[in-house]
Amino acid sequence: MDAVLTLIAAPDAELESTTVDRVRDALSSLGADCGAADWLAPARACDVPLRGVVPDQADAAARLALGAARVDVVAQVMAHRRKRLLVADMESTIIRQEMLDELGAMVGLGERIAGITRRAMNGEVDFKGALQERVALLAGLPESALDEVYQRVDLMPGARALVQTMRASGAWCILVSGGFRTFTRRVAALVGFQEDYGNELDVADGRVTGRTLEPVLDRDSKVTALMQTASVRHIPLHAVLAVGDGANDLPMLEIAGMGVAFHAKPSVAAVARTRVDHADLTGLLYAQGYRQAEIVETA
Repeated sequence: MDAVLTLIAAPDAELESTTVDRVRDALSSLGADCGAADWLAPARACDVPLRGVVPDQADAAARLALGAARVDVVAQVMAHRRKRLLVADMESTIIRQEMLDELGAMVGLGERIAGITRRAMNGEVDFKGALQERVALLAGLPESALDEVYQRVDLMPGARALVQTMRASGAWCILVSGGFRTFTRRVAALVGFQEDYGNELDVADGRVTGRTLEPVLDRDSKVTALMQTASVRHIPLHAVLAVGDGANDLPMLEIAGMGVAFHAKPSVAAVARTRVDHADLTGLLYAQGYRQAEIVETA
């Protein structure tokens, strides 16, 4: 078999064998030669080996057969399935929060700042300009508020498992965020990333000045971080997994061997080659063919 289609259920749903059979029938109707279902995790994730159909066609047929089922679909060629470099966005991907929105709430501007964030992440406004606009609204905020708001950080389910399982298999894992290094440093250490990249928030006399230090890390900078890390570590692009949710993540998703739009904004989900709408971050492990028994997670 030269391709594989992986079905991954939402954490609060079950993947039933009848659902897998329905998808296999749909693929067979396209002329695909389907191998036996290979369960990666009982009632959670299953591989369907394929021959005779391209992944895009398999993806479309499977989604049509699934209907409203809360099951994700990842179709790909079998070669180079397991990745050697993970490049992950932080906010709304590795953690649930958007940290600028959280800081905005502390100064009574939560809705205003969150509105700018939503437009930026959906690609409606320039990311750099939106970042500077939001940061300017925080001018005068005590530096201590940065530590206070970090206490609100809530890891996305499966974040530690994703990073630590890939590291256990020899992958290099980096966190690349348009947010701030005062947060990325701590989140990277908490989850197990080996490197982190982010913007530097200007602070003077114990208060946020309302400025971001240059250079600003934006969508192009994420691509640069991916390319440079892959080059230094001699990892081909087909062996890279990138994951993010916003419009500023799209360029890095497009060049990675597997670029995953994770619970992404509509404009991102609409164009990403691979998307995960229902599963948690362990879904990215199943997409690489990891079995439940291979998944590791330490505190």
